[in-house]
Parts: sequence; C-alpha cells; structure tokens
Amino acid sequence: CRCCAEGRRHSSILYSILRSQERQERQERAAPAGQSPRGCPCGSRRRVALRSPQVVCKAASAVLVKTLRFVQNVPCFQELPLEEQLLLVRSCWAPLLLLGLAQDRVPVETVESAEPSMLQRILTARRHGEQPPPRVPAPPPGRQHHGPHLPSAADIQAIKGFLAKCWSLDISTKEYAYLKGTVLFNPDLPGLQCTQYIEGLQREAQQALNEHIRLIHRGDEARFAKLNVVLSLLRSINADVMAELFFRPIIGAVNMDDMLLEMLCAKL
Repeated sequence: CRCCAEGRRHSSILYSILRSQERQERQERAAPAGQSPRGCPCGSRRRVALRSPQVVCKAASAVLVKTLRFVQNVPCFQELPLEEQLLLVRSCWAPLLLLGLAQDRVPVETVESAEPSMLQRILTARRHGEQPPPRVPAPPPGRQHHGPHLPSAADIQAIKGFLAKCWSLDISTKEYAYLKGTVLFNPDLPGLQCTQYIEGLQREAQQALNEHIRLIHRGDEARFAKLNVVLSLLRSINADVMAELFFRPIIGAVNMDDMLLEMLCAKL
C-alpha cells in the first residue's frame, strides 16, 4: 500500500524527525503544572516594540528551548560532529524559532515606540549645549543590522505576515516537523564538511513532506507549493531583528552564538 511505500522510502529522515517531535510532545505533557507548553517608506522605518514584552519574550524563550530540544532529539543530527551541529543551528535558529512561534500560535502584538525623532534629538541637544547627533541612514532591505536597535515596522510586518501565512494554511504537527527538517539541514552553508550527507537529509525531508501531503491532502494539489512559499518567506527574516525583538527586552544585550552554544551543549 502507499503508506508502507512511504515508510520504506523515507524511513531515515521521516522516523527520526517524527520521533523527535513525538518525544518533545511527551516531555511537554509531562511538564509540571504552571509551566507554559508553548506602505510609506517613512512608515516602514517607524520603530515599534512589543505590546507585552514580558509575556511574549517569555513565550519565545520557551519556544527556543523546545526548538533546540527538537533538534537535539533528531538522531541524524546527533551523528554530525559538534562543529557541524553548531554551524547549522547558528544559521537557522531564527527561522526555526519563527516556525515554533507559528506552531504554538504565539501572538505578536506591537505598538509604535516612543523613540524620539531626529528633530526632537537635535532640539534636545541644542537645549543642553551639546552637538546634534549625526544622522544614521537606515540600513537597506536585507542588510544585517548592527548594534542594539528597535525593529522597524517593516521588520515586524515581515514576521506577522509569516505567522499569518502559517495560520491560514493550518499546518499540521507533521508538516511543521518536515519544514523544520528542511530548514535545519541546509547544505549550502560555507564551512560544512558533511555537505552530501546534509543535502541528502534535506532532500529526504522534502520528499517526506511531499508524500505526507499526497496522502493526507489529496484534494489540494497546490499545498506542497504553498508550504514551499512558507519556506521562502523565512529568507526575509533577519536574525538580529529576532534577537532584538524577542530576547533583548528581558535578557538585555545577548550574544546569540554564545547562548546557542551553551544551550546546545546543555541537557535541555
């Protein structure tokens, strides 16, 4: 039957990823009570902040822990050298976190920040006899943000748009697991040594997703393409923006590489 054929063809990535997802769900069910399981160019440069930073940041931190636990529970990931594991996680923690936020349906509500305008800063500086602050141009789209900053309205819109897309598709637990596997096993990263092995894992994750859709969503021939659009949207998400939005309000300035290394080596 087709179900047996699916199991034979994609046994390695299918079962390892799904075992990781199921193990994570069992751990969540066993958690003690009380623990959370889960336009205009000028306008696009407006600075915004979370409406309830303590609540959202706490939820995002919990999702990051769950995400890394999921990654650690994938047997084929554990077989990689630690340096390869860290390289993969450093490159994809932000899209994996965003997939986790979508899966747990964490709402991201924002308000326009009270950051003073350039005119206000100039007037304040003159009032106190100081030199006006130099004008710092906004970074072009896609450029890495350096140093602490408040995310712009365009940054937040990209994140909200991604979440809305996922929720509109009503993505299942298995589909999220296969999407995470596709994102995690990225063979195009510079510095990887096990490129062919990682490329094979990514290909198997995509094939397993396609087979699952063909079995479960037989009447929706475009669903596989729609889920690949979800993956393409992740490429526009800036990791620095994610760190600034979801971790700086409660942790302060944080080096994500150091934090990921510590969490990856810890027993989550």
